[in-house]
Amino acid sequence: MLVPINKKYPLEALMDACRNYPGLSNARRITFEYVMLRDVNDSLDDAKELVRLLRGIPAKINLIPFNPWPGTNYQCSEWETIEKFADYINQAGYASPIRTPRGRDILAACGQLKSESERMRKSERLALEAMMIAGHGEA
Repeated sequence: MLVPINKKYPLEALMDACRNYPGLSNARRITFEYVMLRDVNDSLDDAKELVRLLRGIPAKINLIPFNPWPGTNYQCSEWETIEKFADYINQAGYASPIRTPRGRDILAACGQLKSESERMRKSERLALEAMMIAGHGEA
């Protein structure tokens, strides 16, 4: 499981809460951040599952190419894969802009946090990595 908090707060319960959010409309959509991880969550089947999960929720999905750092077990999806994923999401009726990757040459974002995370306890590092993978920070 990439996001351990889903054990305590199941994803389906979160989606139900999103569907029932007061004032939700096409004009007031929920924005989701989706970090693209090569061979983890970037297949056409993953895109189909995302559309199924979001059914009934006016939403925008920001697709974020993963910014790997030294020692991570994940890689960024291929650009062509990200574009196909975005096309499928768009055809399903959801705006899905692809965030422009920045700072890869200097290990920005997650890479900058890497040096800070080395001073953390293992549990803190794992929580930080889970947060970044979940898209709560800029990857």
